Amino acid sequence: MRVHHLNCATLRPPLRRLVNGTGKLFEAGTMVCHCLLVETDEGLVLVDSGLGTADVRDPVGSLGGRFVRLTRPRADLRETARHQVTELGYRPEDVRHIVLTHLDLDHAGGIVDFPWARVHVHARELAAATRPSTGKEKTGRYRPNHWAHGPDWVTYPDTSGDTWFDLPAVRQLDGLPPEILLVPLPGHTRGHTGVAVDTGPTWLLHAGDAYFFHGESDPVRPHSTAAMWAFQRLMQVDGTARRDSAAMLRRLRGAHGDRVEVFSAHDAVELARYDRSAPTAAR
Repeated sequence: MRVHHLNCATLRPPLRRLVNGTGKLFEAGTMVCHCLLVETDEGLVLVDSGLGTADVRDPVGSLGGRFVRLTRPRADLRETARHQVTELGYRPEDVRHIVLTHLDLDHAGGIVDFPWARVHVHARELAAATRPSTGKEKTGRYRPNHWAHGPDWVTYPDTSGDTWFDLPAVRQLDGLPPEILLVPLPGHTRGHTGVAVDTGPTWLLHAGDAYFFHGESDPVRPHSTAAMWAFQRLMQVDGTARRDSAAMLRRLRGAHGDRVEVFSAHDAVELARYDRSAPTAAR
């Protein structure tokens, strides 16, 4: 399967050095919304969706003032998944499936641009987003306008003994080939998962928000920046589960780094490994 790496929103939080670990302190930092577009025999599959066209046209109205003030997203329709799909020569209707790591607003904003697509997500994540029960689930991380069109949800329970490189996994996604599967990585949200894609030579594991800074997945010397360290703790719903998920990813890289490429959703350095045109933390 051919895989395209997309940046479906550039975020520019303040205090670059604390966010990216480089540059001047009071410059804007750089974060991305790393998504995948996968060509399959069942049509195009979008892994995460970044911000959508409505988010770009009316950021405060669609995303909320708190998120906009904190992340200062770039208002550029060219970065939306819908626009990039057409730039690659496809029709938006060719996107038949969307597989989400979770339903936070910067991951699910683009699903409204593909209202015909089946949207695959962990069952506990859909429950958290549509029936929030904790303070952190009620603070605006989920935006009901992103699914007001009534998506064709396809949900999955906790795993039933399936594994992938010794990690728990959901191997059978309805209507999708076996080369795409879910890897539960809870903690950031209730039903947070990674999405694994078999490219043939190697596997890709989109780890979503299981970590934020590329150094966190280093199996030898895990490290982060001050802002990313603080932000992931601010947003986590279960700190123990999040730390366990991060440790699991480090073990995976240490044992199978030659067969699995792990990356997170917002790290510009990781996206630049695949897309040289993407914004980088060094710029």
